[in-house]
Amino acid sequence: MYENIQKTASWLRERLDVLPTTAIILGTGLGRLAEEISVTQSIAYSDIPNFPLSTVEGHSGRLILGRLGSTDILAMQGRFHYYEGYSMKEVTFPVRVMYELGVRTLFVSNAAGGMNPSFAIGDMMIITDHINFFPEHPLRGKNFPTGPRFPDMSEAYDRGLIALADAIAAEKGIKVQHGVYIGTQGPTFETPAEYKMFRVLGADAVGMSTVPEVIVARHCGMRVFGVSIITDLGLEGRIVECSHEEVQRAANAVQPLMAELMREMISRS
Repeated sequence: MYENIQKTASWLRERLDVLPTTAIILGTGLGRLAEEISVTQSIAYSDIPNFPLSTVEGHSGRLILGRLGSTDILAMQGRFHYYEGYSMKEVTFPVRVMYELGVRTLFVSNAAGGMNPSFAIGDMMIITDHINFFPEHPLRGKNFPTGPRFPDMSEAYDRGLIALADAIAAEKGIKVQHGVYIGTQGPTFETPAEYKMFRVLGADAVGMSTVPEVIVARHCGMRVFGVSIITDLGLEGRIVECSHEEVQRAANAVQPLMAELMREMISRS
C-alpha cells in the first residue's frame, strides 16, 4: 500500500503545476464550494492511478488544483466512505497521497445529524473533538513511516485554527457552534435509540466520514480543521424521516457562509 501511495504521489507530482501545502476535503452537499476555487487543473479520480472511485450522489469525484482567495490549494470534490465497501486504507489513501505531495494543513467538511438540543438545521459546527465508532481503525496493520506506531490524539483538531475560525466568524457575523463529532460506518441514518446513545456518549453530531481521514492526517503530523453542517436533527421528540436528498439540500443552503469562512481561514492561516 505504501508503495502505491508513493507511485500515485509521483504521478500527480509530474502533472500538477503547483504543490500546495493546504488541502480541503469537500463532503456531502458541499462539493459546490469548489465553485469558490479558481481552478487551474482538474483531474478525475478515475484517471489517477490507484485512486478509489466516489460512488455517492453529490460527490463529483475530482481532484482540483486552484486558488481560494490568494492561496494555492488542493481540493477533493468528493470523498470515499467505509460503507461503499472500501477498506480504511482505501478510504484514507488520498490523505496519505496529499501528505506525500507536501500538504501540511487539512480542512475537512461534512454533513451531519445534530444531537445537541441547541442546534438547528443549517448550523455550522466547528469540530473540537471526535469519537471513533468505526469497526476498523485506519492505522490497523503495519505502521507507515509517516508517523509513530501510537500517535497522540489529544489535539486532533488544531486549537489555533479553531481560534482563528471563531475570530473570523465573530468578525463576519457568522453563527457557529462547537461540538464533538462521532463517526459511524453507515449507510443507514440513525435510529432514535442510536441518536440517544451517541448523545450519552458525549457526541453533538453524527456522520459517516471524517474521523478516519483526521486520524491519518494527524498520524502524518498535519494540522486539521473540521466543520460539520447540521443537515438533520436527532433530538428526542424531534426526529423526522431523513433522506440523502434532504441532507444535500440543507448542506447546499449553507454553502455561501461555509465558503466565506473557509476562504478567510485559508488566506490567514
